[in-house]
Amino acid sequence: MPWVPGNRWDLVADRQPDPPRVTVIVTHYDQPEQLARTLAALQRQDHPAERLEIIVADDGSPTEPVVPPGIRLLRQEDRGFRAAAARNLGAAAATGDVLCFLDADTTPEPEYVRQLTRLPALLPEAVTVGRRRHADLTGLDAGTPVADAGPARELAEPAWLRDAYAGSDNLLHADDRSYRYVISAVAACSRAFFEEIGGFDESFSSYGGEDWEWAHRAWQAGAVLAHVPRAVAWHDGPDWAGRSGDDRVREGNRQSLLLAQKIPVAGSSGRGLLPATPDLVVHLPDGLTPSAEFVCVDSVLAAFPLATVVVRTPEEESLVRADPRVRVGAEGSGLDARVTLRLDQALVIQDAAPLSAALSSLGQGSVGTMTLLDDDGVVLARADARRARHRAHRWGTSAGFDEVALTVDGVHALRDEPHVEAWVGGWGGPERFV
Repeated sequence: MPWVPGNRWDLVADRQPDPPRVTVIVTHYDQPEQLARTLAALQRQDHPAERLEIIVADDGSPTEPVVPPGIRLLRQEDRGFRAAAARNLGAAAATGDVLCFLDADTTPEPEYVRQLTRLPALLPEAVTVGRRRHADLTGLDAGTPVADAGPARELAEPAWLRDAYAGSDNLLHADDRSYRYVISAVAACSRAFFEEIGGFDESFSSYGGEDWEWAHRAWQAGAVLAHVPRAVAWHDGPDWAGRSGDDRVREGNRQSLLLAQKIPVAGSSGRGLLPATPDLVVHLPDGLTPSAEFVCVDSVLAAFPLATVVVRTPEEESLVRADPRVRVGAEGSGLDARVTLRLDQALVIQDAAPLSAALSSLGQGSVGTMTLLDDDGVVLARADARRARHRAHRWGTSAGFDEVALTVDGVHALRDEPHVEAWVGGWGGPERFV
């Protein structure tokens, strides 16, 4: 099968594909020494040479890079730091079935390409990230194997990244925030998947962030994330956190602010501001009385203040339309949130914690779709994850994720005429509403 359930890349850990046709895209700007070393290392890969295409994507260096025969050079105008656009330039010209991204200052060991492209050759949705080690490679001759020279010159490896890989079993147990561990300088994916979800966001025009935004988008589209520790490439110099001379706080904040606009998951977006794209969309059923619609919508937004609610009532008749979190009719039809919750009937949420925990788990493990029941077994709602929806559309089956039914405490079906005064006043028990 071309897919695995959830993020279970371990199910194909013992499979070896035929060597895929690979395009390595080397992003470069005015680093002739590092570029020469990286290109020489790519020509020493143990991946079959006849199935390896190398493209240098130059971000407008003042002097045209020198590349060996057989390596393609593409250039774009120098309009600032445009690594995202350079990678897209290389990807658009690629002929390989698997894309392997490298930076010019990141030199791979001989088995790098073979190790990093194994999973994308088996699973078109796989996004792999190699191990980026750090060393002072200044003056190292391009002909010297980096696997031999690197350890003697090694610099500190980022502990946060090493610990994240160890704690997630090399991203086998990835979640909605695991995009932070995908580093584009050492990443690979299938060309088909890259083209389907779109390339790197070219609005990122200074250092960092474009790889995280892309990896988040890939994850939400059903990507299988995996860290491949045997795919080693050596970065010339320390990790960004270990560099000096830059205002790292200011630069880090710039990156975080841009990502907060584009990634609406908890821990990445603002804690109170409405995200540009909702993380949770709740669709109400047709035919609700005005009082049931009011209590239901008010209850949902009290429990999930950053959610978007879609009501089908014509705009002039809806009592809740003044709230900017409420969309009416077709306004909400195209929202592709991380989680979509479709109510079978109006409900009231008196304890949000159990429902929040259930919805937060969607798409992060094996469960992609759930039916929510009350204590009497009555269906209240159905929820699904964006990952599950996109995976099902891609493969024509929902088997990529489990479907479960569960009873959720603290949520009850509303009667047609709940006691609105009791609801807004905060007095009276469930008998006033259900």
